Amino acid sequence: MNGSCPVDMECAEELKQVANLAFNERKFQQAIDLYTQAIEANPKCAVYYANRAFAHTKLEEYGSAVEDSTTAIELDRKYVKGYYRRGTAYLLMGKFKEALKDFRQVVRIRPNDPDAKRQCRECEKAVQKIRFEEAIWREDTVRRAVSETIDISAMGMYLSRGNHETKGMNKIYGFDGEVKAKFDATMSDLFQEVFCALPLANVLNGKVIVVHGGLFSQDGVTLQDIRNIDRFTEPPDEGLMCELLWSDPQPDNGRSPSKRGVGVAFGPDVTSRFLQENNLELIVRSHEVREEGCQLEHNGKLITVFSAPNYCDQMGNLGAYIRFESDMVPKFTKFKAVPHPNVKPMQYATNFMNFLV
Repeated sequence: MNGSCPVDMECAEELKQVANLAFNERKFQQAIDLYTQAIEANPKCAVYYANRAFAHTKLEEYGSAVEDSTTAIELDRKYVKGYYRRGTAYLLMGKFKEALKDFRQVVRIRPNDPDAKRQCRECEKAVQKIRFEEAIWREDTVRRAVSETIDISAMGMYLSRGNHETKGMNKIYGFDGEVKAKFDATMSDLFQEVFCALPLANVLNGKVIVVHGGLFSQDGVTLQDIRNIDRFTEPPDEGLMCELLWSDPQPDNGRSPSKRGVGVAFGPDVTSRFLQENNLELIVRSHEVREEGCQLEHNGKLITVFSAPNYCDQMGNLGAYIRFESDMVPKFTKFKAVPHPNVKPMQYATNFMNFLV
């Protein structure tokens, strides 16, 4: 299919069926492209937007999933999957209060749906926990003081904090559950302390900056600005810390809203200015699956490297890592996934993740 057929419902439905096949084969980007063609042929069908939202969710593009789900709801206020898809996207962004509103609407439309009721209960528990933690936050000074005393200067390996090194993400995606299952809650708390001590960026030989996500919604950010960030805390929903953890590169110049709904998409010109202003040569970041494990982007000034092959046992991608020696020329090593213990993806994730696996 090339999307060149006339604008009509029959063409749109045919495109949707092909997109569904691509989705079932876990070719999620191809499915998104095909759902987009279906929408172009018939922009008034809520189903196409909800289906595309689900594909965006699979690629962790939660902002785009929220946008598509909202459009589906606007087209059909009683279309339950619109609320379900949006609630799911909000949930995976850690926005439990917004997710709860949508799952409650699902229950109103389908009061006898056990899955909807279960999702709603899980969200209610999460919101109650957030409210409790907010109530005691001002008394919680000991934990932070402990974080500030952690000394990693003797380590032989330096780690950067990623967007999943947070309390919320660890609970949603299963790290918290796995640690508690294999050790105990004390060990889980210790991990949270360590995550809050991890640097947000590392600079190699004054030439290469290593971050998890990417750059910023404004120009003029310096390395000193990054050093000045109070990292001994949970990341906020906006600002420099959030953008370091969540932003992604885009091929076009300038900036755009992030498909994830958090951070920003930044272009080659933004990368070039940041490097020039900070007397750097290269950005190395992760945060996104790359089919070949790594990709040179932004005119060779940015590298995305992703070290988890066959991500979540479903993406089929290679993994990769980079080695820098004294000449600071990146050397790439790619590798395939190997057999692992028979543990399903998201084995220890919270209950509301199970339906996504």
